[in-house]
Amino acid sequence: MNTSSVVIIQEPAPNRAMVMFCGDCISFTLKVPADLTGDAWIRTNLGRASVARKEIIEKIDSGKIKVHGEWHDIKMTKKTGTMFSIRLALHETGRFQAKCFFLTENEATPIWPGDGNTIINVEAPGSCCANIIYNAFVRQFGASKYFSEIKSRKETMFLEELDKRGFTVIPCSGKFRDLAREVEFIFSELGCRVLQLLPIHPTPTTYARMGRFGSPYAALNFTDVDPALAEFDPSATPMEQFMELVDKVHFYSGYIILDIAINHTGWAAVIHDTHPEWLIRDEDGKIEVPGAWGVEWTDLTRLDYSKQDLWQYMADIFLFWCRRGVDGFRCDAGYMIPVDAWEYITARVRQEYPDIVFLLEGLGGGIDATRSILDRANFNWAYSELFQNYDKNQIEHYLAFAFDFSLKYGHMIHFAETHDNPRLASVSKRYAKMRTSLSALFSICGGFAFANGVEWFAKEKIDVHEANSLNWGNKDNQVGHIKRLNLILKNHPCFADNTDLKFIQGNNKNCLILCRYNRPLKKLILVLVNLDCDKSQTIIWNFTDSDFIQNNDDHNFCPAIFHDLITEKQIIPDRNSNNFSLELAPCEVLALTPDKKDIFSLQQADLHFIAMPERVLFQKLKKKTLQIFTALRGYKDVKDFNVEKAAEKLKNNPVEFCRALNKQSSENKKNNESNVVFLNSAGP
Repeated sequence: MNTSSVVIIQEPAPNRAMVMFCGDCISFTLKVPADLTGDAWIRTNLGRASVARKEIIEKIDSGKIKVHGEWHDIKMTKKTGTMFSIRLALHETGRFQAKCFFLTENEATPIWPGDGNTIINVEAPGSCCANIIYNAFVRQFGASKYFSEIKSRKETMFLEELDKRGFTVIPCSGKFRDLAREVEFIFSELGCRVLQLLPIHPTPTTYARMGRFGSPYAALNFTDVDPALAEFDPSATPMEQFMELVDKVHFYSGYIILDIAINHTGWAAVIHDTHPEWLIRDEDGKIEVPGAWGVEWTDLTRLDYSKQDLWQYMADIFLFWCRRGVDGFRCDAGYMIPVDAWEYITARVRQEYPDIVFLLEGLGGGIDATRSILDRANFNWAYSELFQNYDKNQIEHYLAFAFDFSLKYGHMIHFAETHDNPRLASVSKRYAKMRTSLSALFSICGGFAFANGVEWFAKEKIDVHEANSLNWGNKDNQVGHIKRLNLILKNHPCFADNTDLKFIQGNNKNCLILCRYNRPLKKLILVLVNLDCDKSQTIIWNFTDSDFIQNNDDHNFCPAIFHDLITEKQIIPDRNSNNFSLELAPCEVLALTPDKKDIFSLQQADLHFIAMPERVLFQKLKKKTLQIFTALRGYKDVKDFNVEKAAEKLKNNPVEFCRALNKQSSENKKNNESNVVFLNSAGP
């Protein structure tokens, strides 16, 4: 038979990329012409993460050729005369590929559907919602965190006088223990889930020191902490005091992310002595300095990533911190590191710590670099550029891209503020509150972050060379507002996975309307934002513009009465048929639900505070269920296995669940049931 012109159709389509989570299952179907007889298979590396990582590692460590031994073929189930299907468990994190094919009877050449593979980027179960990050600069948590204009002016004059006389003056820094005392506030009061630290390594304090304290990005030793961040305590070393902070974060079911800038070192770093060959020098022998946006960072020295032994060294650095309890890494200027190097580093780390989070700071590298690092190097998150977009057209254009990108490669995290940008409150408190709300309520899976001091309306820009005030304890603050935003992100399904985000076009150039629709639960939220901080705006929209509303039979999506999740107020827009209008105060933000029960649910969640959202706990339980299933029964078509019901059984009686699954597995082995064929050939 001539099969070269035969067309078969696969869903999900070849060349498609998607983000899913451990604990999910993915289904593939293959449709073939009615006159074909034979069997359908899927070729994939799902279920073989360890093998794939091992080959990446051995290619660098041992020089072995990568043979793609992780690929295997699994037979699909025939559903009808022309339709085959398979359902596979996602129980490992990583970047995976899959493609269906058909083998006709008595033929050895497979028929493939189109070009390319389907890409499945599987994330840890803990990141399915409420990825709320508090970005802290330890140095700022000393006495200077409380704002005092008079004291600040006096101290500045005194220090400047000492500078003129040739003294090196470094005031007392905030300590790990100072920050640890605020962990309860960060996680219980504000409701965050991740503490992200600016770098904590030793930095130059004399020559090559930038500013009063030196830059935390000028690391002298990647495996040590700055002793200035620790109290003098004979019973606890600086590293042990850092680990006290880690333990405190974990006590509140939180994650801690460490910022490591591996593109460069500080001047006179340990690497200068141990591996001078890793420094990039020009023709005259001068060590190159890195830079971005036309600025050179003269206190830094560039590292040469053409040297693969540097990759191995840096992988050991990340593992060093993993073994001290760190849950993830912000990779500063990560786009400056080759993708191949990142692929090796993440493989080394995930071989021991598969759920570690890698957050790319790629703001200067372009979207192609970000895509490559998230996709092929298997990073999890990247910085969103929402904070650099201001008017309606800019925001809608950027977010439409960010929503699509996040569904394919990894989540874009909306930072309300970073240390690289001026403070929102320096414009106005009203503006700061609006932009904070915008970042949270427009987030993907609750990917929302803010720098320390946002909650207190701090106005002094974070200067990494200094220790500016956080305005801590300011009576006029948005602590309660951020707590409410985070409560919504942690508990409402429209801010978790499986949620569609789409802009509804209104009549007003200064207002945004975002519709969030959770498909499995058919829940909807409408987010309205007035970007104008000076004037009220009347916004008019047609609520049925969104496809998922047009195609839904639930008429409660177009009610006469809404309820604002932020304030719990009842909101009644003017209505003419399906046209709605509402006046928004300057910088007002509303999160409208058509279901009043949502308000009650948030009230209950607030009363019975749980650090880790129920949605996350259940996703983790599903992951464990699939891990047990595949361990006992092999990686195969899970067919009609109900993961949700099985997860409940595992939760209620783990021993009985495993016993029943093991008994069923033993019976299958007696019957020689198997539909997995392992091949050494690579995927198409």
